[in-house]
Formats: sequence, structure tokens, C-alpha cells
Amino acid sequence: MKRNLPPLLALRAFEAAARHMSFSKAGEELNVTQAAISRQIKILETFLNHSLFNRLTRQVELTPFGKSYLAAAASALDTVEQATREIMTQHRSLAVSILPSIGSMWLMERMTGFACAYPEIEMHISSSMDPVDFKRHNIDLAVRLGKLPGQSYDPSLSQIDFKMVEDWTDVGAIHLWDDFIAPVCSPKLLEKFGPIESPEDLNRYCLIYNSRRPDCWSAWLKAHDACAVTGSGRLEVSHSFIAAKAAREGLGIACLSSIEIEPWSLSDKLVRPFADYVQSAGAYYLIGSRERLAAPDAKLFHDWLIAQY
Repeated sequence: MKRNLPPLLALRAFEAAARHMSFSKAGEELNVTQAAISRQIKILETFLNHSLFNRLTRQVELTPFGKSYLAAAASALDTVEQATREIMTQHRSLAVSILPSIGSMWLMERMTGFACAYPEIEMHISSSMDPVDFKRHNIDLAVRLGKLPGQSYDPSLSQIDFKMVEDWTDVGAIHLWDDFIAPVCSPKLLEKFGPIESPEDLNRYCLIYNSRRPDCWSAWLKAHDACAVTGSGRLEVSHSFIAAKAAREGLGIACLSSIEIEPWSLSDKLVRPFADYVQSAGAYYLIGSRERLAAPDAKLFHDWLIAQY
């Protein structure tokens, strides 16, 4: 059955005017003019076929019908307001799986800002390099580095052969950041062995390789026409944050992703001997079910991540 209800704007105007006993104060509360309040109340009176206010010279007063209607209208609006408040303050949570290097070297120092901006969202953060399986893992979203299925990439760039997702059925990915690589080292290492002015100068240094991205060095050297450079030695590690740690300790020069470099370069613990970055064949993505990615909290988290870098 169709409800026989008055216009909501008119009802709000009446309730505010009756509460303040002033059309002008009601307009200030609702951010409209006094004339707009008067029009809305006239619409409501026409709808009800009864006068709700007696308009006096310098004030207004409720008619008997107005007093009766105010009690019902105020009670109804109070109920709607309370229900709205309860829904808006309901517990919200977001479970995110993130790469260990990004989590430890970049995200954690920024999470205080997210918590302050969105205290109503309870975050659950786990770290993993494994392909995401949303059917098995209790997570909402994941941040992964890799290549999207079905897309072609420049074979001359550093190839990122990480499997991001076990099954792409009903799973989507939203681009976060392109990946760029660059050599980094400790400032003390340059003080010890001298400045680096050309890629060939790298032959005086031990090169640190990440076994998960073995072609980082070759791609960077190829981009600088320096494929013959091999370094004075080779140190191979199993993860980028170990490579960063080794570089900070002065064990050699590592080739890292720009997002991994930023925290250490800002603290002067790592420096880039060369000003430029080389782009990789792949990017960082926020991954989730298509339905979850469309949810407001997922969009909020995505926009916040983008704003951080």
C-alpha cells in the first residue's frame, strides 16, 4: 500500500521552525533562507489542509493542530536520526594482505595517519608473498606486485614474474603504482670507495641481487648501455628487505623498487648514486573480489594508498 506521507523537506522545515519558534533560526539550521522555510511550511499545511502556525507580527506560534503534529513529527525524526546514527557507527573492519617489504618498509609508518583519519575502521593486516586465494584466505583485499593476465609488457623491461592471484574468477585489480627500480647504497660505502659517476664505476662495488627478482640488475644495466658491468663481487639474498638491509650495512649496492627505497632515502640511510629510475614490466595493484573492490571502504583505502605515494 502506498504511504500517504508529506514531503521530507517540508517536514524538516516545520520541525525546526517549531523547535526554535522562529523561521529565520530554522533557516540557519538547515542552511536555507527564511523564505524557503516559509514556503516549505506552506507546502506542508496545504498537504495537511490545516494551518500549523499562527503568523504574528514579530513571532509565530503553533496552532493546536501544529502542537499535535509537532509531537508526532519530532518523535518520527528522532527515531530516524537514532537509526541513522547506529548504522553509521556500526563496527567496520578491513582485512588486508600486503607484501612483507611494503608492509615493513613503507606502510606501517603511515598507518597512524589512516587510523586517525578513519578510527571507525578496524584494520587487520597480514603479510605474505603467496598468490592470493580469496576463497581460502580470510582477507578482503591484497596489495601485490605483478602483471595482469592478458596484458602485454615490454620484454626489455625488468620482468616481474610473481603470481598475484590463484584464481582470477570474479577477482579484480585496481592499479596503485607503477614499479621503478634503481641502485642504492649506504653513504658510507661511497665515502670508502669513492663516488660513482658512471655505470662502469659499479665494477668497484659488490652488487647485491634479490633472487626473487634476478633480472633487476640486468634490466637497469641494459637501460644504461652497461651490460658488461659485473661488479667486484656478487651477494645474492632471498628478499628485497634483506637486500635493503645489506645495502644499509655497506655490503654492496642493491637494485630496489622505488617504493622500497623511499623510506630509507628520506632518513639518509640509503642514497641513489644515479638520479633516474628504470620502469619495470609490472605494477602494484589492490586486488579483491569485484564486489569487495566496489565497496566504500575498499575505495577509501585505495584512495588513501594513492595519496601516500
